Amino acid sequence: MEILIKALQFILSLSFLIVLHELGHFIPAKIFKTRVEKFYLFFDYKFSLFKTKIGDTVYGIGWIPLGGYVKISGMIDESMDTEQMKQPAQPWEFRSKPAWQRLIIMLGGVTVNFILGILIYIMIVFVWGVDFVKPTDIKHGFAVNEMLYDYGFKDGDKILKFNGEEPLDVTAINKHLFLRGITSLEVLHDDGTKETLAIPENIGDEMWANGVMEPFAIRTDALIDSVIVDSPAEKAGLLKNDKIMSVNGTPVRFWQDFTKLIQNSKAENIAIDVERNGTIETINLTPREEKTIGVFNDISSSIMVQHKNYSFMESIPKGNSLAVWTLKDYVTQFKYVFTKKGATSIGGFIAIGNIFPATWSWQSFWGITAFLSIMLAFMNLLPIPALDGGHVMFTLYEMITGRKPSDKFLEYAQITGFLLLIALLILANGNDIVKLFS
Repeated sequence: MEILIKALQFILSLSFLIVLHELGHFIPAKIFKTRVEKFYLFFDYKFSLFKTKIGDTVYGIGWIPLGGYVKISGMIDESMDTEQMKQPAQPWEFRSKPAWQRLIIMLGGVTVNFILGILIYIMIVFVWGVDFVKPTDIKHGFAVNEMLYDYGFKDGDKILKFNGEEPLDVTAINKHLFLRGITSLEVLHDDGTKETLAIPENIGDEMWANGVMEPFAIRTDALIDSVIVDSPAEKAGLLKNDKIMSVNGTPVRFWQDFTKLIQNSKAENIAIDVERNGTIETINLTPREEKTIGVFNDISSSIMVQHKNYSFMESIPKGNSLAVWTLKDYVTQFKYVFTKKGATSIGGFIAIGNIFPATWSWQSFWGITAFLSIMLAFMNLLPIPALDGGHVMFTLYEMITGRKPSDKFLEYAQITGFLLLIALLILANGNDIVKLFS
């Protein structure tokens, strides 16, 4: 059932984004009196699940859920209708229109996606408000990864300021550290002293290289909140609400201490002392090969989450800011795609589907849809033939130089771009399959 709920959310979100993206091309094409032969949700290779013709346009739903398209007369696109291009140009065709009109038609899809992302974020802020955690609302401070010890950070630090300013939500520290150029953090150590610590500008690269994407973790009490079915923990008898007291005789106070001891243990069998109903019990178990035992805890008792509601007018700048930062963050992290590690991290449809929660939540649905809308806009704007950005690149070249690329050149460019996209699609979904079985 959880997989079905995720799949339904994914398909609904994807369909919504595709239809509106293609409308972004369709509407200016109609305004400029350009004939649109097809308007399709999903691809219709060989046959369609549904289609109907209204005027000059066939509207339909294909059976391959990899996207959608509008087929515009007199344009070399994914349909590869080269026969049409051999005929004399007609006044209703895309190729007959002035370059500025063709540019607007091609930019229509990504423009709609950007605007849509902003509007959704505005409505999310207006309807649900914003949750946040202030620096003083983290009970035990942060557990710090060892890679940050050399910069002066210590377990239990409470982070007071990012680059000299108090953050609205201190739990966003890892994202800011990775993507937003933090060069200093003011911290309150466990001993009560305050200190401003410098951070190198390339800290994001260091996090990526070391695989430490969350160097700051909210420090929580060592209390088990859930136990995975058939895990070593369940088989050994660990229960929800057990309080971890020690591991192999080493006292434990926080959850992060517990997980670190499990990870670093050299022994095949581990003895865990837990407090249960006022008594101490010893549980012996053997961790999995990757040094996990199948237990989770809950951070809710260690933080105080505050909430702020926004009026509609207040939601506009806040929602716009969320959209802008979503785009900036995505563009900033995009450089890591071109690394060896990044290539294996690219995800396909399974990865995107897993972003959605296992239980239906309209707030999560719209938040993810807004993110995907902005992500798709950016990806479509890349100057790759077969994407909107490729068509925009060639049109801008024509407008600047006064020379239009030949139809044969555009045809070869379209084929090259299409093959590149297919290769990326295979890579992304191949990564999903590998991760699924490993």
